[in-house]
Amino acid sequence: MQFFKTPNLDFVSKRRIAYFISGGLILASLITLIIQGPNYGIDFKGGTEITIRFLVDEGEISINEIRDVFEGTPLEGNEIKSFGSSVDYLIYIEQEKGVDNTEATQLVYQILTEKLPDKTFEKLGEDVIGPRIGSELRRATIIASILALFLILVYIGWRFELIFSFGAIIALFHDVMITLGIFTIMGYELSLKEIAAFLTIIGYSLNDTIVVYDRIRENLKVLRSETLETIINRSINQCLSRTIITSLTTFVVVLVLFLFGGQVIKGFAFAMLIGVVVGTYSSVFVASPAVLEWQSRHGGKGRLKMAKKKK
Repeated sequence: MQFFKTPNLDFVSKRRIAYFISGGLILASLITLIIQGPNYGIDFKGGTEITIRFLVDEGEISINEIRDVFEGTPLEGNEIKSFGSSVDYLIYIEQEKGVDNTEATQLVYQILTEKLPDKTFEKLGEDVIGPRIGSELRRATIIASILALFLILVYIGWRFELIFSFGAIIALFHDVMITLGIFTIMGYELSLKEIAAFLTIIGYSLNDTIVVYDRIRENLKVLRSETLETIINRSINQCLSRTIITSLTTFVVVLVLFLFGGQVIKGFAFAMLIGVVVGTYSSVFVASPAVLEWQSRHGGKGRLKMAKKKK
C-alpha cells in the first residue's frame, strides 16, 4: 500500500525553512518552561491520591458539583478528575508543609459527607507519595532520559556512523522540547504516565529516523555518482509512503484515546498526538538534513565510510 508510487519532492532544499520553524518552536518551548515551568503531578510533587465511587442508584454527580463542594475549604483548588463511569473520581491533594496526609484524607471524606448528605460514596483506594519520593522520581526520570539518549548515540554510531547518531539525537531533542513546550502551554499535568508518553515518542521518532538512515546507507552504495544531497532527498522520498501510513494509523489510534479514553489518560494521549506529528516532521526535515549540513562542511559524501563500502 502506497500513497505515492514515485514521489519526487525536494525536501532537502526546504531545510532552511524547516530550521526556522523548528528553532522558533524550540525557543518558545524554552521560554515557556523557564517562565511557567512544567505542571508537575502528584508523582513528582508528592501528595495523596484518593479514589472514590458514588452509588449509581442515587444518580450521577458531575465533576463541577464535586469541585463546588471543596470551595471555601482548606482543600480548595486541588485537582479532581473523573475516570471510568460518571460516578468514579480521583481527588489529588498536593503535599503541604505541616499537613499530615492522613489528616488531609480524613478531611476530604468529612467535607464530602457534610456537603453531600444525599450522596453515598465508597472509598476505592488511597495512594500517598511523599515529597522526598517525588524529588527522587524527578531525578531518576532525568537520569533515565540521559542514559537512553546516550545508548541511542552509541547504537546508531555503531550501526551507521557517528554523525548519523548526532543527527538522530538532535531530532529527538527537537521532538521532546517542542512536545513538552506545547504540553506545558496547554496546562496538562506532568506525571509518570506522561513521562512514559515522552519515552514512547523518542522510540517512535527514532524508529522512523532509522528507516530513513537505512535507506540512505543502501543508496550510498548504489548511487555512487550522485551527490549526498540527492541521495538523502531520494531516500526520504522512497520512505515517504511508509512514513505517512505509519504516522497516520498511529495518530488515529491515539486520537481515539484522547477523545474517548477519559480524563486520566488525556495527558498521555495529548503528548502522543503532538509527538507523532513532530516526530514524523523531524525524521524528514531535521535528522537527515542535519547529517547533510555537517558533511557539507566536512568533506561531503567522500568522508562517509558507508559510501566507500562495496555493494
